[in-house]
Amino acid sequence: MPPRIRLQTRQLKVRIYHHQIPSQPCFYASLATATTPAPPIEQTIHSVSPIARFPPTQPPSHKPPEVRKSQLHREYQSLLKSSPLVLIFQHNNLRAVEWMGIRRELAIALRKVDAELAATGHKDLYADAIKIQIIQTGIFASALRVVEFYNPESTELPTQHPSNPATATLAHGLSRQAHEAASDRKKKLDLAPLLSGPVAVVSFPAVSPQHLKAALSILSPSAPNFPAPKRKANPSYHEPAVQNGIQKLMMLGARVDGKAFDQEGTKWVGGISGGLDGLRGQLVGMLQNVGAGVTNALEGASQSVYFTMEGRKYMMEEAEKGPEEKKGGEEAKPEGEEAKPE
Repeated sequence: MPPRIRLQTRQLKVRIYHHQIPSQPCFYASLATATTPAPPIEQTIHSVSPIARFPPTQPPSHKPPEVRKSQLHREYQSLLKSSPLVLIFQHNNLRAVEWMGIRRELAIALRKVDAELAATGHKDLYADAIKIQIIQTGIFASALRVVEFYNPESTELPTQHPSNPATATLAHGLSRQAHEAASDRKKKLDLAPLLSGPVAVVSFPAVSPQHLKAALSILSPSAPNFPAPKRKANPSYHEPAVQNGIQKLMMLGARVDGKAFDQEGTKWVGGISGGLDGLRGQLVGMLQNVGAGVTNALEGASQSVYFTMEGRKYMMEEAEKGPEEKKGGEEAKPEGEEAKPE
């Protein structure tokens, strides 16, 4: 009888296709089943804390950033930080046609200044960057308080990501720290009396007396320093719409390098001959004159002391030589000469 052959059992995996059994869905059949280990008890009880994140382009703010007031607040902060020279005007019921004519004439005058500067070799051309716009007075005053009284560099930023974005310490103009700094009513603004009623501002990207003079000649003309354009030179300036708009504008003051200026101070800045280069030349001349005056004063004082000391020295020498010369003169008399009786 032949020996028996022992067969080893193996795990079989059979796949049944749809075309074989159409009525049944596709599945796998296996002779051996595998078990998945259960998760640990700590993982089922304690959940992982969510990560608090916010986009870098829109950090959390004290007030909702999507509303129009917050957007205007950010816009006014940017305007004040990027404009060292801002003119403040009060406007009274200007129509759209009047605003259009004023903006047109202002652009024409500023471009003429750029053409003159370009002809002399200057590269500082600001005509296209100077804008006039109507502002919301209350929001502009709040933005000015943030710019004046809030210092982002002094804010201590967290070293780790904050767990709660609403209470995060952030250094931007709409943060909670900026709101607290601007809410301190003990601090007063120099421009606070001017920020009331309907207000429009003219922003300059740099302190340019030439451009300021041209803007004042259009928006607030006054002879003889800031004359209005002649009718022959610029007939469009004398149109009724433009003239009516100019009469409804009144200059209140200006903000120059963070300082408040009244009308006279603003006109003084615009009346600087030669612009900043002329102002620098005047300053150098003044410093040279002051240096020459100090030098002459010091030299005069030293010369006076020298002459006084020399005169005193000569007097002392004469006082010492006097008795000796008299005694030597008596000894030098001839022997035959008799002394006169007293």
